[in-house]
Amino acid sequence: MSFESLGLSHNIISSVKQLGYLKPFPIQEQAIPFILSGKDLMGIAQTGSGKTACFVMPILEKLQVEVVKRDRNIEILVLVPTRELAIQIDEVFRVFTTNLKREIKTMAVYGGVSINPQMKGMLGVEILTATPGRLLDLINSKALSISHIQHLVIDEADKMFQLGFEDELKQLLALMPKKKQTTLFSATLNDKIEEINQLLGIKPVVIEVASEEANIDHIDQIAYHVTAESKGPFLRYLIKENKMTQVLVFVSSTRTADKLVDKLLKNKIRAISIHGQKSQGSRRDHLDYFKKGDVQVLVATDLIGRGIHIDGLPVVINFELPRSPLDYVHRIGRTGRAHDVGTAITLLTDEDLHHFSVIQKKMGKTVTVKSTDEVNLHGY
Repeated sequence: MSFESLGLSHNIISSVKQLGYLKPFPIQEQAIPFILSGKDLMGIAQTGSGKTACFVMPILEKLQVEVVKRDRNIEILVLVPTRELAIQIDEVFRVFTTNLKREIKTMAVYGGVSINPQMKGMLGVEILTATPGRLLDLINSKALSISHIQHLVIDEADKMFQLGFEDELKQLLALMPKKKQTTLFSATLNDKIEEINQLLGIKPVVIEVASEEANIDHIDQIAYHVTAESKGPFLRYLIKENKMTQVLVFVSSTRTADKLVDKLLKNKIRAISIHGQKSQGSRRDHLDYFKKGDVQVLVATDLIGRGIHIDGLPVVINFELPRSPLDYVHRIGRTGRAHDVGTAITLLTDEDLHHFSVIQKKMGKTVTVKSTDEVNLHGY
């Protein structure tokens, strides 16, 4: 099945192709037509299954033909349990707006940072991704209204209840119109999800997609135990001592990507970054530079990294761990393709060790974690 057959316009498909995706993920094949038709939907799919683009594409498809609104009434609301997920989803929306017929303003809001810039930036926002607590704060401050919501998305709905968001969710739903399209995604179908459906008063179409198992048998996996302070110098040590000429480095945020590139350049390592905050032209050019060998290191976030296909890529380095084991598999799967032997290196601080043990368990493989205590990082 092609993206064209899902009912998406050329504008959306242009962004899809620029990201390097060749065909829809299973969850996208099944869910996008239902979302485009306006039906309520419950998608059961693991993180890393393509579910974010699954709702991003049809939402933007509909909005691009609507009249621009310059007020504080939010039309599309995406509720998420964590700050990290809010940032990630907003980044996906921004990437897919590149080729649309008109500009669509998106924004992510979450706690832990000053509320004032979020209040000031709310005018004209059409798609808001938010954590429940901060959204309520903004509503109480009269910074926005959700009384005109047309489409509500709840991502990681199971975690909403696990993390104790029931009260906030009830307060928010009471402020929304009863008539709206609702799309939910969850890793599992359980009693808590049924509670949410009852709370929402919907009987959604349910789509469940099993996770795909990637073949990572041709990838040599190595992990190094580092301190937070030595992680940057050790990365530079690995690149220089092993004379790496082409290495893809994964990080968790656009900010880290740009900061890491600055450090690499200052240490005479040719590096560039690629992420959702860069223009489509910049992303394309940077990927071309990397493929041609004009730069040694390409630093990428998961969003862009999943669409990168480079024949014979020898090394992938996880500078930071991804949120899910499936994302980890997708990352390291950029190397060792077509039965080539590839190397995947992961840098772990003390805080990463437990999460990495979960990744290994889910992956069904044990990765040796090597000490770096004896490595002399002077000059790196």
